[in-house]
Parts: sequence; C-alpha cells; structure tokens
Amino acid sequence: MEEKVKEKKEILLQGNVACAQGALAAGLNFFAGYPITPSTEIAEYLAKNLPKYGGKFIQMEDEIASISAVIGASLAGAKAMTATSGPGFSLMQENIGYAYIAEVPCVIVDVQRGGPSTGLPTKVSQSDTMQARWGTHGDYHSITLAVSSVKECFELIIRAFNLSEKYRTPVILLMDEVIGHMREKVTLPQPEEIKVFNRWKPTVPPEWYQHFEINPHFISPMASFGEGYRFNVTGLTHDPLGFPTAKAQEIKDKLDKLRNKIEHNINDIVQVKEEFMEDATSAIFAYGSAARSARQAIRIARQKRIKVGLIQPTTVWPFPDVYMEHMSDKLELILVVELNQGQLVNEVLRTNCGRARIRRLNRYDGELITPDEIFKRLREVR
Repeated sequence: MEEKVKEKKEILLQGNVACAQGALAAGLNFFAGYPITPSTEIAEYLAKNLPKYGGKFIQMEDEIASISAVIGASLAGAKAMTATSGPGFSLMQENIGYAYIAEVPCVIVDVQRGGPSTGLPTKVSQSDTMQARWGTHGDYHSITLAVSSVKECFELIIRAFNLSEKYRTPVILLMDEVIGHMREKVTLPQPEEIKVFNRWKPTVPPEWYQHFEINPHFISPMASFGEGYRFNVTGLTHDPLGFPTAKAQEIKDKLDKLRNKIEHNINDIVQVKEEFMEDATSAIFAYGSAARSARQAIRIARQKRIKVGLIQPTTVWPFPDVYMEHMSDKLELILVVELNQGQLVNEVLRTNCGRARIRRLNRYDGELITPDEIFKRLREVR
C-alpha cells in the first residue's frame, strides 16, 4: 500500500506565536526573558509550551539577567534564546559582546518598537537596525536576519538557530511590532521537512581539546560543560584554551577568527528575496513590514507599466554587498524605504559607487508607510 501523504493545513497564526513555534521546531530547549511590549507573546507561548517539549522557561528579573542565563545555558549544551524589544535589547548589549568573543551560540529576537528610551511601546519602527550591527563595542561581526511575514517568522527563527549553531555565534532576528502582532494564514512545513543543524562536537580526547581552536575553517568544535572536557570561558581576549592573553599574535588570531568565520561563509549566510526583478529598471529596497507596503506599491506601479521590482534582504547583516553592487550596475534607480530616519540607506549608498540613483522614503512617527506613499515617492523620483 502506498503511504498516505499528510495533508498540510492552512492555519491562522500571529507573528510572535509563529516565531515561538519555529524556535521549538529548531530544537529550542531553554528560554530566559523578561516581558516587554511588543515581544511578550513569544514568552507567553513558550512559558506554556516549552516545558511540554522537555525544555526550561525562566522569567528573569531583567534583560541583563536574561541574556546572561541564555549564555550559561548554551555553554551547558542547550539551544537557547531570548526575546525582547528596543530598551531590553540595549540592556543586553554588553553580554551580547561577551557571547561574540566567547563564541557562544544563542538567538536574540528583537521585536522593534519606536525609541529612543521607552519610546513607543505599541508602535512600529525599524530603528534598531544599526544597533543589531554596532550595538556592542569592539571588532565583531553580526549575523542579523529580518522577517516581513508570519511565515518568515517561523522559517527565519529556524534559520537563525541553524546559523548560530553552525558558526558558534549569537544571531539576531529583527521583527517589528506590526509583524509580531499581525495574523496571517500560513501553511507550515511538516517536522520531517525541517532541517535542523546542531553544533559540532569535539572528536579528540579531552586532553587534546582546545575550546577556541584556530583551524582553517575558523569554527571550533564545541564541548558542553559536564561532558568531560575542561575549558575556560572569559570575556577577555583569550588563547585557544580560553585563558586571557596579551600576546599580539594570539589577539590578532582571535579577532581574525571572529571575522573570517563570517566573511568566508558569506554565500551561506546572506540571502535576498526578489520580486518582479527580471525586467526591472528601478527597484524598491525594503525589509521587514515596510517590504509589505512596497510589494503592494510595486503592483500598483506595474499596472501603470512602470518596470519596478522589490529587493528584500532577509539577511541585513552581513549586508549583501556583492548583490547590491551588481544591482547598482543593472538599475537606474533604487528607492530605499525604511521605518526610521535612514539606516540601511547608507549601506545601499556605500555599495552603489555612484552608478544608480539612490533615493529614500522614511517614516518614523510610529505608523506604517502605505503603498500609496511609496508609489507617490516612486513617481516623484523617477
């Protein structure tokens, strides 16, 4: 008899809940966080459901404690994450830097709202985009993903975990208030269709093990506390064994490793989605919820025979330099649409080299940019 194929069902799902469900599908077994609008539904869902999967949920006293607990859990072998918004993300920055230098895999979800400070707790913004890259001090290299739909909340949190485990690094997932709270009909993959990556484990005897080994792949196998491997973890710049160093070559080797494991794997890390780009002479560059309005504006423009397409980076850091350099050769105009005063537009300008005309449309009053606003701006600058 032929095996019966499972029928996939459409379900109505909120973005924050989809993110939590995707994290569980990726193997999440530890969450520490502090409730903050507009990310709270992620914590609420996991508080109820993570224990059913054998995981641990802890509500901490604040965001500093939350990221600290996540780092500790990851070092003990857990797949760990937290979720927050702008003010909490700011509080986490020092320990996010600790996770970078200690090469601790973990996922930080930032459901963005308006700022600075307490700002606009219930309003939409994309003003944490540069903080996701430059929020902590020193030389480090961020992997940051951005979602624009409920389905992407599910898919990209899984990808965030996989990249984090693969490259032994924190990965940031940028959402925003609109995406976090909106509901869409989605069809989710079956569990057997989901690819899950688990960190590389050491194969050498404990006496040979170097927790921060320098090798040609720039990624060290990672033992967990309690597995019989002894290692030191510190926020100080350290040697391959994890002990603080002041030796120039060891310092350089460590910082080169943090850079190279990202730069040498750009093709695996960076992803960009396109729509209507086959014949486009102009493009709208947008990400997150702004990409949704851009998509509709493009349909309006196409009805009026304006050849415009959508460039939607799902990886915002590292920035898709090579892709954008290619597009600046191909296109006459790139309109950058953002819910902030202008952040990624500067990256588009940097990679453009003066070939295409770069124009911008920004809104930062807590409201969404509408398709009509984008279409009107597109006609103005063509």
